[in-house]
Amino acid sequence: MGIGVMTTTMRKDWDTYFMDIAYMVSTRSRCPRRHVGAVLVQGKKLLGTAYNGAPMGIPDCSEAGCMIAEQYEKVVVDGEAQMVKKQRCIRTIHAEQNLLLFTDRNDREGSTVYVTDQPCWTCANMLANSGVVEIVYHRPYLKDSDKVAAMMEHKGIVFRQLDHYHPPAESVMDEVSE
Repeated sequence: MGIGVMTTTMRKDWDTYFMDIAYMVSTRSRCPRRHVGAVLVQGKKLLGTAYNGAPMGIPDCSEAGCMIAEQYEKVVVDGEAQMVKKQRCIRTIHAEQNLLLFTDRNDREGSTVYVTDQPCWTCANMLANSGVVEIVYHRPYLKDSDKVAAMMEHKGIVFRQLDHYHPPAESVMDEVSE
């Protein structure tokens, strides 16, 4: 390259930039079922990161195995109500919960959370009371999708999916559905 010659490179938009960070944070998770990362952003400033995992000092799923809880959920299939057994791991604290535990309330006021996965009902409730004004996610969580979206709309929290986003290849794991 000669003197005075400038090269032009495309910069990532802010949504892609922060979601990339959330996905990279998710690589710290030791959960064999799902890696989830979350980041807290105010303006364009990154204020905190978190991922799903066991409480500090407690063996995680990769060391002690998943702590599976079974519950039954009523679903309607072709107009007929059925009870379906669901399994979920209760060993880990969700990424959104860890983000709220390890960031300051003042930092959350008016902020945005980028999270790799749509928050579950419990995390959505917590985020709704946290002071954030926007939640941006990539992968849907269909089990709670409609009721979470309705709550966010009622609270006036911007809730949007980045459906055309592609995570960094080195951050993607094979998912095990719940």
